[in-house]
Amino acid sequence: MNYLIKYSPEITIKSRPIRKSLAKQLRGNLGIQLRRLSQDIEIQKCWDHIELTVPASDEHLQHQVEQVLARTQGICFFERVQVRRANTLEEILSHTLPVFQERLDGRTFAVRCRRTGLHAFDSMDVEKFVGSGLVSKTAALGVNLSQPDITVKLELRDDMLYVVEKKIPGLNGFPLGFQDGALSLLSGGFDSSVSSYLAMRRGLITHFCFFNLGGKAHEVAVKEVALYLWMRHGSTHPVKFITVPFEDVVSEILEKVDKSQMGVVLKRMMLRAASHVAQLMKLEAIVTGEAIAQVSSQTLPNLAVIDKVSDLLVLRPLAMMNKQDIIDIAREIGTEEFSAIIPEYCGVISVKPTTRARKHKIEKQESRFDFSILDRALANLVRERIDKLDLDSGAFNSAIRIAVIPGSDDVVLDIRHPDEEEQQPLVLPGHKVEKLPFYKLNTRFVELPRQASYLLYCEQGIMSKLHASYLKDEGYDNVGVYSPNSAI
Repeated sequence: MNYLIKYSPEITIKSRPIRKSLAKQLRGNLGIQLRRLSQDIEIQKCWDHIELTVPASDEHLQHQVEQVLARTQGICFFERVQVRRANTLEEILSHTLPVFQERLDGRTFAVRCRRTGLHAFDSMDVEKFVGSGLVSKTAALGVNLSQPDITVKLELRDDMLYVVEKKIPGLNGFPLGFQDGALSLLSGGFDSSVSSYLAMRRGLITHFCFFNLGGKAHEVAVKEVALYLWMRHGSTHPVKFITVPFEDVVSEILEKVDKSQMGVVLKRMMLRAASHVAQLMKLEAIVTGEAIAQVSSQTLPNLAVIDKVSDLLVLRPLAMMNKQDIIDIAREIGTEEFSAIIPEYCGVISVKPTTRARKHKIEKQESRFDFSILDRALANLVRERIDKLDLDSGAFNSAIRIAVIPGSDDVVLDIRHPDEEEQQPLVLPGHKVEKLPFYKLNTRFVELPRQASYLLYCEQGIMSKLHASYLKDEGYDNVGVYSPNSAI
């Protein structure tokens, strides 16, 4: 099976040197992801597209390839095609007919042909001949050039014919890594998850900064959101997950700052801390999930006062979006379900908040604040490479059982997102497998029979070990990790 990958329009309009650089970055990103699936996938570069050749007999591999292409930045769309040699109109029809014979039953169609090279016929000749042949050899209702039910798309390049089976939309945007890195403030909720995704879609290598206001359970919940986003849209580049302990900062604000000013002061403290982290990591910008006027701290006067504590560029991808638009994107990318159960910890200190903050009033409030507490929080921040949490962070319980093969009494809990689980069901003959998505695990695990033994499973093993460690620390000794390749 072959795939034709068409570049995002934002790539094709660039000057020749920039376009070549962007295309090279995209090919490199695809190479990293596709080599994880199979060494037999071939990538061929062309000026206006990329062509993939995937072993035709492996339908599961083809499905995995399409998932990668649909989630990779810089792709406008891609087409699943059959490639055949054809030199005559008769040969073109004979290769097209098997692909569309059943599909055209009871439907109208139009043939569209794009042709390059020297031929004894032109594109219109191909469309007329193939269209006439399909009418006579199928149960199609006929040709409709203005509003066809199905478009029969053909590409002819010299003597090679590409019959398009299916067209699938891509993410567009720029290839990841073409732009510099940015630090995204991630709380795990709808807004910060979507803003992080939008930054990644624009090609930014997006690191995650988390201000912990809710203890270890909050940290685990936010880490799983970051891991999910990175594995879907950013795994071609290593990024950092930074945790800043902010409980003492919040306590100081509650004690020293007037209630109406607390929200703005907290956001200024977070932006100060984020600027410090970004400068340590040599990052040029900070990404936030703020949308104008969505909450009290996000009015224009308040945002202007908040921004004055940092000289770095603050990007707000959601600035002009409605909440429902944000939730729709969260649903589309798969973060809606677990963002919905994460509490909004920042909201606990918002009591009759100001919507028109003034810089001099906020600074007067901050003069009461003991900034050594903020310094201490920054001194105690933890930086972890997101793809090596279990190896480098020291945050995981070393006593977790890792099973390459489940025991006879083990129940394997498939904690993957339902989309992933449906596309690639886990089947273990002779072993019990249950489904419990990771975003429900912390609340639902307590309901499971305590006498049973459970092994958590996910594709790469990072998420399962994260949750197993948390549950182990919570006193559940009946939990481990199922890792069939023992790579974790």
